[in-house]
This record gives sequence, C-alpha cells and structure tokens, in this order.
Amino acid sequence: MTTQTAVSTPSRTCTPAQRVTRSLLGYGVLAGTVFEVSILIQGLTRHGFRLAHHDASLLSNGPLGWIQIATFLVSGAMTIAFAVGARRALAGRAGGRWGPLLIGVYGAALMAAGLLRADPANGFGPGAPAGQATQVSWHAAGHLASASIGFSALIVACFVIARYFTRERHRGLAIYSRITGLAFLAAFAGVTTGSSSSAIVLPFYGGVLLAWIWIAVISVHLYRRASEPQAR
Repeated sequence: MTTQTAVSTPSRTCTPAQRVTRSLLGYGVLAGTVFEVSILIQGLTRHGFRLAHHDASLLSNGPLGWIQIATFLVSGAMTIAFAVGARRALAGRAGGRWGPLLIGVYGAALMAAGLLRADPANGFGPGAPAGQATQVSWHAAGHLASASIGFSALIVACFVIARYFTRERHRGLAIYSRITGLAFLAAFAGVTTGSSSSAIVLPFYGGVLLAWIWIAVISVHLYRRASEPQAR
C-alpha cells in the first residue's frame, strides 16, 4: 500500500501592520493628483488668472480663494500621511529616517502655506498691484518662508532617498531621484527671482509636477515592497 505524506507549507499573508503602511503610502499618489488637478482647473477657470504668469499661491485670494487654501491643506495632510507610511516601510534602512522626515516637512509646509495666504500681486486678486506687492503682509511673509522651507526639504529628500535606492541597488531609481532633485532645485531657484515671466513661471510649474510624480513613484515602489507577504 502506498502511503502519501502531506507536506504543509507556511501560509503567506499580509499583516495588519503592512495593511496600515500600504494605506498610508497610497496617499503619496493622491496628494499630487489632488494638488495638480485643482490648480489646473482653477488656473483655467478663475477670471484674470494666467497660468503662464501667475504663481498658484495667488489663487488663495478672492471669493474662491478657499479652494486653493483647501488644496494646500488637503495635499499637505496627504503628504504627511505618505511620509509616515514611508517611515514605516523604510524602518532600519539607509534614508529611512531622514527621507520621510523631510517629506513630512514638505507636507507641513504646504499646510502652513494654506493657512498663511500670499498677497495679491501681478494684477490678480482684490486690489492687486500690476507687479509685486510693495509691502509684504505678515501672512504673506509666512507663506514665503513656509514655501522656502518646504521646497528645500523636498529637494534634500530627493538625494536622501537616492541614497536608499543606491544601497538597495536600484540604480535607475537612484539616478531618477537625483535628477528630480536637481530639476526642482533649478525651478525653485528661478522662481525666487520674483519674476512673472513665463520663462520662469512655467518651468516652476513643471518642477512642481516632476516632484509630485517622484513622490508618486516612490509611493508605488514602497507600496509594492510593503505588500510582500510574510510567512507564518
């Protein structure tokens, strides 16, 4: 008589902690989508606003300014949620502390930029001068400071996360992260001149879009990594 021996294999499943991490990481894709779609729709529909010459922060002014304020707050909160998920996914690895922390700073800066409204300028917003405001209000100064801190943090985060990818031998993603950091740095440097020229404003919009795409790519990469089942 032939005897069959049952061989048991360990079941593999996703733990509750992994599910929480994945949920948080998903906000990395949503944050940029909400931000970019909101600005595009507002930029095309708000009377007097010109995407080629006006900074998105100016959208916080006027009767419909609450839409951009909400955009800053929601996108910032989602970015912080993603940063928490990234911290959980990268725990114990190179860049696993400072990379997510810097992205979280960027998210907090977005929320601060929403609470601290930019002054009307370049002909857009109630009482806006033809050029830059000659006197900067306290909330506009806070807005500029928040933006500077947030953008700087995000630029550094690109290089910190690149270090993680280098250690993990993901050479393509490491190069991509560094290129994104350099491109966004160049776009940010241009907009700090205060020029409303399309040659400055449009590349900055492009730089912001590249940064959001980078966050989404990192989100998807870490999501897949966190989705790897664990034996039990």
